[in-house]
Amino acid sequence: MIFELDNVELYFKSHRVLNGIYLKGETGKVTGLLGRNGSGKSSLMDIAFGILKPKYMLIRLNNKPLQQPLYKLKIAKYMPQYNFIPSSMKVAFAFQLYQVDWQAFVTLFNNFEAYKNLRFKGLSGGERRLIEVYLSLKTESKITLLDEPFSHLAPLYIEKIKALILEEKKHKIIIISDHLYPHILDISDTLYLLKNGTTKLINQLTELEDYGYL
Repeated sequence: MIFELDNVELYFKSHRVLNGIYLKGETGKVTGLLGRNGSGKSSLMDIAFGILKPKYMLIRLNNKPLQQPLYKLKIAKYMPQYNFIPSSMKVAFAFQLYQVDWQAFVTLFNNFEAYKNLRFKGLSGGERRLIEVYLSLKTESKITLLDEPFSHLAPLYIEKIKALILEEKKHKIIIISDHLYPHILDISDTLYLLKNGTTKLINQLTELEDYGYL
């Protein structure tokens, strides 16, 4: 499957935030999106998923224009940069709701076994984020959008999540953005830089220096 987001124009009041955007994701590949804070990365993710409507955009799946937002088609999972699971929900119920195997999770992260009957408000910020990232990756979908998945995670957890991303990309499109850019560079097959409201395809890492990102 090929997912393309093209010709995006986004305005907040009279201020143009995004213009002439192009972003491509493919099954079997991780597409990384880099950019400074405030560059519009989260807005672009919201647009891709369909929860933010810009002035203009064109989304294609396998070269055919998409007539409905991704969230309505139920083929995509989006993890925004904020916590999306209610604080009052129990951990066990979240795994049941998203139809994800709890035992496989605690096999990978065995210190979480005691948290099964806790509510999310009883977890630390990093613990909560880890579960949300895991559920987003393991929920059945063809496209996964991850916004700041490594935020608040311990280094050991980050490495395990990176390994999981590389495993999951074999059968889905993964588009990922994070301010911890070394991890994005490490796992991305395709890389874009969002700068001055537009995306630039990065073919060589030296280009990130040329554009003043590094």
